Amino acid sequence: MQHAASFRSELDSPKMADLLGSILSSMEKPPSVHNQESRRKAKEQAARLKKIEEHERRKKTEFRRKMEKEVSDFIQNSTVQKKKYDPMGKIERSILHDVAEVAGLASFSFGEDEESRYVMLFKKEFAPSDEELEAYRKGEEWDPQKAEERRRLKEKAALEIEAASHSQKRPASPNSNYRDKYSHLIGTSAAKDAAHTLQANQTYGCVPVANKRDTRSIEEAMNEIRAKKRQKKDEEEGAGSGSGSGSGV
Repeated sequence: MQHAASFRSELDSPKMADLLGSILSSMEKPPSVHNQESRRKAKEQAARLKKIEEHERRKKTEFRRKMEKEVSDFIQNSTVQKKKYDPMGKIERSILHDVAEVAGLASFSFGEDEESRYVMLFKKEFAPSDEELEAYRKGEEWDPQKAEERRRLKEKAALEIEAASHSQKRPASPNSNYRDKYSHLIGTSAAKDAAHTLQANQTYGCVPVANKRDTRSIEEAMNEIRAKKRQKKDEEEGAGSGSGSGSGV
């Protein structure tokens, strides 16, 4: 009896009341009609999403198999060098690029907007040039014959420009001429005059080459030498006679 009374007193205490209240509040309440409807809709939506994902996954798998078959046929066909596809979505283009890379082909996407973008495949031995890719990017058709003609015209124009530039260049030559060398200092006319009117400078022995030439004949030169010797002998004899008369006085 005493234990029962003690237990009832503990139940009636505020602490025990709070504990029981927290336990009851934490217990799951029976779902209401509104919560049941929300859960049913959530399950239906999740099932629809799962179904859509499975459908998309199946479509991607089927598309990949189709592209693998077409790429294989393209590789085995030796009469074609490239293959152009119709515009397709981003996911389809990504799958086709992946298939082409695995098969060892070169693939490029062209088109300005998303709706018009398409894929072209090229065999590695017939990889497109930069000019061909540029034409596709501009939305133009590639014509190899016209491209070769344009290339030849460009080469011809470049050769003509190079030839014209060479013809306009003057050959370089050293200014060894006195008049040309010093004309920027003394002028053209002054240089010509200085070149023609060079005069001998006896102080420094600067004599023009023309003045150094002996224009006399051999006979005239010998006669002149003999005359100089006779004149020198006469002068010596005259000096000797003059000194002898002086000593006799």
